[in-house]
Amino acid sequence: MSNSSEKPSPKKPTPANCLMGASISGTLGYALYTLTASIIQTFAAKPLTSSNTLVLRIGSLVRTLVTGVASLGTFVFFFVAFGLVLLAIQLFLQKEKPTES
Repeated sequence: MSNSSEKPSPKKPTPANCLMGASISGTLGYALYTLTASIIQTFAAKPLTSSNTLVLRIGSLVRTLVTGVASLGTFVFFFVAFGLVLLAIQLFLQKEKPTES
């Protein structure tokens, strides 16, 4: 039987892994960007029509929340992609430097 307390050593990141993750995150970010733009255009094309101020305020709140959540998701995915590209550059530059012992 294997000892369950032994943990496998974590894999070290490589520039290729970072760039692969950045491409996936960038693709998802772009998809969310197009979704966000579509949401904004749809909301702009269909204004709220009501004489009740409570309905107008709730409708405005819902539109703001939907737009904000979509924009936040877009920002997060693009920010992660940017960070992974920077990490890939850092790992590539560290690999090129001779190690001093």
